[in-house]
Amino acid sequence: MAGRVAKKRPKGSVRKRGNSYQVNVYAGIDPLTGRRLYLSESTTDERQVDKILRRLLTEVDERDHARTKGTLRAAIDAFMETHEMEPATRRNYKLFDKNFIGPALSNEPVSKIDARALETFYAQLRRCRRRCDRRPFIEHRTTEEHECRVVRHKRPPGRRPAGGYPEHNCAEAGCKVIECKPHECDPLPPGTVLKIHYALSAIFAATVRWGWLQSNPCDVAKKPSQTPPQPKPPSSDDAAKLVNASWDEDPMWGTLVWLVFVTGVRRGEVLALRWTDLAVERLHGCPDAALCSAAQPADCPNATVAGKLAVRRAVSRVEGVLVEKDTKTHQMRLISLDSTTTELLVEHRQRYEATMRDLEAHPAPNALLFSYAATADRLADPDAVTHRYTNMAKSLGIDSNLHALRHYSATELLTAGVDLRTVAGRLGHGGGGATTLRVYAAWQNESDRRAAEILGGRLTRPARKPNSES
Repeated sequence: MAGRVAKKRPKGSVRKRGNSYQVNVYAGIDPLTGRRLYLSESTTDERQVDKILRRLLTEVDERDHARTKGTLRAAIDAFMETHEMEPATRRNYKLFDKNFIGPALSNEPVSKIDARALETFYAQLRRCRRRCDRRPFIEHRTTEEHECRVVRHKRPPGRRPAGGYPEHNCAEAGCKVIECKPHECDPLPPGTVLKIHYALSAIFAATVRWGWLQSNPCDVAKKPSQTPPQPKPPSSDDAAKLVNASWDEDPMWGTLVWLVFVTGVRRGEVLALRWTDLAVERLHGCPDAALCSAAQPADCPNATVAGKLAVRRAVSRVEGVLVEKDTKTHQMRLISLDSTTTELLVEHRQRYEATMRDLEAHPAPNALLFSYAATADRLADPDAVTHRYTNMAKSLGIDSNLHALRHYSATELLTAGVDLRTVAGRLGHGGGGATTLRVYAAWQNESDRRAAEILGGRLTRPARKPNSES
């Protein structure tokens, strides 16, 4: 008896529904849902049915179609589960998903999110981070039952009087008023919108690799514009005030602020420095080392010190815990230190050793340079250091933040004529200085102008020949 021949599933079918013809083509199994996937299109023109059927069959044969009807929510969850990324990047992606991407797009099928949908989403965020419809409404501080206006009266200390508290003027007493306020549009910064675009691009790129989509809609969507960086480094006078104020607070704090000023290291990098990362060298201090009586630089009566700092790690907060990780560029870099900075670090080391003697303990070779623990074995919180610096600057009437010291280091070097590659190397910028040039272009242009003046001053302008006719 001949074997039964299995019937091949028909790929296409046409169904008439009223005046409309619905063309359906089987496109395989949805890899996300496990259900059968069909491409479908309708027309009222019977002459177009065969044309539509051939086109859909061609898309299936060439795999030129979305292979899933899964939502962006499923794609985001799969991406976060499988993709390797830095803890800080993962935290940002989760925040973008929770506050912006999720409420707007998570329930949409990934195959339906195109360039227009993304550009509309970006435009809404640039207008208002709440993506409001421009109609007035009250922003309630909680979703639970509550009073929209609550006055927390400032009461005198002690037990409540038997007759109750006397009448008072809330404004004069400083009573705190908590109330739900009318919504005011708060545009999302362009840089944040651009980061959301990059996050979506990474998610859609994963769906392309997995075969869910044929193309990444972020590749054709217009990227959100970003305003050029405008660094605001402190002036020389403000820098001097900040350094003096930090030393008045605490020698360790003063050393930290000084080191960030002269090296431009990131806050997480400076807090991850250990004594094993510092190398100190004694140099000849005589004008002519050959005429010095000392055979070795260490024996020179005018010897000076210089140092090198190896930036290998950075401190970051992951799930509420401080951890050490690679630098932002995942590369170690060496930064040369001047004699004054090296001497300050040597003195800082001496204070640490004196503290350990008081504790009747031995200094640890890998102790941290900057730690609020006496034994220098506990990481300092980067956010706490930032807040301390901001409060110190505010007390001096200076509008500055800790990252601005990095800008100060870069701008001072560029305006002094130091080449771009050297500045980029000290700051830890990748791309051979492309980031440095983009952020500090104004100061680079100033250096270029000074270079032009120097070259022009090297030549003598030729004298004009007298006019022969005159």
